[in-house]
Amino acid sequence: MTIRVLIVDDDPLLRAGLKLMLGGAPDLRVVAEADDGAAVQALIDRESPDVVLMDIRMPGMDGLTATEAVRARPGAPEVVILTTFDADEHVLRALRAGAAGFVLKDTPPAEIVESVRRVANGQPVLSPTVTQRLITRVAASGQDDRRNRATARLAALNAREREIAVAVGEGKSNAEISATLYLSVPTVKTHVSRILTKLDFNNRVQIALLVHDAGLLDDSR
Repeated sequence: MTIRVLIVDDDPLLRAGLKLMLGGAPDLRVVAEADDGAAVQALIDRESPDVVLMDIRMPGMDGLTATEAVRARPGAPEVVILTTFDADEHVLRALRAGAAGFVLKDTPPAEIVESVRRVANGQPVLSPTVTQRLITRVAASGQDDRRNRATARLAALNAREREIAVAVGEGKSNAEISATLYLSVPTVKTHVSRILTKLDFNNRVQIALLVHDAGLLDDSR
């Protein structure tokens, strides 16, 4: 299967480099590129990409607004944020909107290629360590409001789902959750899928951020 990629960045040199890099992989194909988030929706309609590599800071429509619009679409492509910052508040907002992760612009080419492959296969491109570092750098302003909103959303989960959500927030894999809670891996996968459905989320990173906002990671330590 060929993975179709859309590159969105206002730096023509970076776009050219990414296109050359990704085009060298036999299973990847860059189907379109844009220098403004405003062009993304039309390009998705026309080219049906599987993955969008999205810069944040662009003139016109920024990548954050574009990401939120993309992920609100039915059958939306995955979005990977291109950034020079590994814990920027804008990156956090993009992850909350459903982006599958982020790639630093100075990441080695082979790692960027592998990140696109992983995202296309439904795996977020954030290690548990990076997820925790991002979470711990959430701005303190509005913390109480975030906690109240997160607690209200988590009320939709039953006790077992809440346990698993906390484990996801701690960065545990399905296998690790299975061993900790004495459940089979398929059962854990089923619970995670139900959590995503109940919370109207796209990926595990969003679960981790919500659990953090609710203060449940503090409770689990």
